[in-house]
Formats: sequence, structure tokens, C-alpha cells
Amino acid sequence: METLKVAVSARALFDLEESHTLFLEKGPEAFIAHTREMQEIPLSPGVAFPLVKGLLNLNRLTNSKEPLVEVMVITSFVPAAGIRILRSIDHHQLPIVRSSFTGNVPTIDYLDAFGVDLLLSKSPEDAQAAIRRGIAAAIMYDLPKAEDIDDDFQIRIAFDGDAVVFSDESERVYKARKLPGFLENEKRNVNVPLGDGPFAKVLRIINNLQQFEIDGRKPFRIALVTARGGDARERVLRTFDSWGLSVDESHFLNGFPKAGILKAFRPHIFFDDQDAHVGPASEVVPSGRVPWANPLEDEAVPQEGAMVA
Repeated sequence: METLKVAVSARALFDLEESHTLFLEKGPEAFIAHTREMQEIPLSPGVAFPLVKGLLNLNRLTNSKEPLVEVMVITSFVPAAGIRILRSIDHHQLPIVRSSFTGNVPTIDYLDAFGVDLLLSKSPEDAQAAIRRGIAAAIMYDLPKAEDIDDDFQIRIAFDGDAVVFSDESERVYKARKLPGFLENEKRNVNVPLGDGPFAKVLRIINNLQQFEIDGRKPFRIALVTARGGDARERVLRTFDSWGLSVDESHFLNGFPKAGILKAFRPHIFFDDQDAHVGPASEVVPSGRVPWANPLEDEAVPQEGAMVA
């Protein structure tokens, strides 16, 4: 069995926006002083918290000798600012035993060292570096105002298809040749499996973990939520068959807005590569944008300056 290794940044796990604003406006010394002053006050949950809590709970509910999921905090915080993070982890009773505070050094080499499969971060730079290194990653958006995650142990994850689970090959065809060219390409290549995208490995690990039933149910429920429709659907299903993988739900929306479908599915997390989908989705469910390894010009996102991860 292969354990799913998830790295989460401090700002994704906890609500650190007040401290981050102080960092941007007054600099690192003011940020460290504030963090030390507030270290006895536990931080509130951030956007990745519901997913992390649920993933860690799976280990408690199964009889596996090895953990299904390992979560570690890997952040560019300096160690002096780490006490509040550690105490907040204890306060929320999260069994996270590994952490790295890299002291304003990019985290990418440490993700490799730990063998991380998935990074959840608020830093576009860290997420982009991870994707280019072949590690699944997402830039987390703010937590929905009216979050509705129930207490069911089963972890619900929704993935977009192209440039997330699958390679960006077909998405590039769509950008270059518009919808008619895209549909023609998918119909012509219906029996040609799509290539692996950045989250293909994560999906494979999850499929392997589905053998560990909890009260007769699988630990994960996976939904594909894609803008594909019409003649672009069959290739997706044939690709899953060729990979030997299955998903629990497939929603081919043909341009229909995703937010309503996601609200019905109520995922712990939704991954998509386009802000046009992630933005509205983040209003109703926790969401993260998956950067492209080699973005097209109209997909590039302006840099936001220095950022505490």
C-alpha cells in the first residue's frame, strides 16, 4: 500500500490573513513579533482544514498497519514564528507530527525530500514550482462564507479533467482551434487514452486506498466535474478504463456552471485549472486552482509579490 503524502502550508491550514497582511505592510520583523505575541491564541481553521482533518481521521477508522494518509506542514515561515502553528495543531487535535519551517527559502526541495504527492498552498509561486517538479499542487482560495461540510467520514474530492487529472493536450487544442476543432480532435482520438495530468498519480493512490472499507463503504468518494460534453465525453471514460481506474461520479456539463453541481456534491475540496471555475466554486465549496506547468499566455497569473506560505 502506498500512503498518500500531503503537504499543507500554514496559511492554507489556518486563517493567517491578519498576520500575512502585517507581513506585507510592515515586514518580517513585525510579523514575527505579532506571531510570538499571539502564540497562546489558537488559529482558526483555514481553507484546507476540513480536508486535512478528514484525511487524518481516516487513519483512525481503518485497521491498516500503515497510515492511509500522512499530512505534514511545510511552510516558508521562519522557525521563530512556528510555535503558534504547533500550538494550533495541538489545539485542534490534528495528529500532524512532521513540519518544516524553511525560513523564507522556497519549499520545493523539501517537498521532494519528503516524497510529497500533493501540496495545498496559498502561494502561487510554491504551487507553480511543485507542478513543474511533477508534484500535484493547488493554490487554495479563501474558505466559503457558508461552509457546509458534514461529519461523514467519507472524503469527497471533485476534480476537473483536462490539465488536472489529464494532461493539457486537449485543452491546448481547444485554445488553438476553439470548440469545433476540440470536438473533432476528441472524436478522432476517442480510442486514444489521454495522458497523465498533475493529479493522475494522486487519483491512482486514492484508488488503491479504496480497498480499506469503513463500515462497508470506501474512504473516498471521487467526482469528475468537467466542462466537456457532447462528443468529448467518451474519450474520458475510455481513458479511465485504460488506466484501470474508476471514479464514483462523472458530470459532463457542456459549459453549464460548475458551482451548483459542486454544491450538490459537497466536496471537501475541488481542484480545477481555471479561475473562471475556481472563483465561483470557492463561494460554495473549498477550492484550489491547479497551475499549468507551462501556462499559455492567457492563463498566466500576475505575480502577487512576496508571500508567506
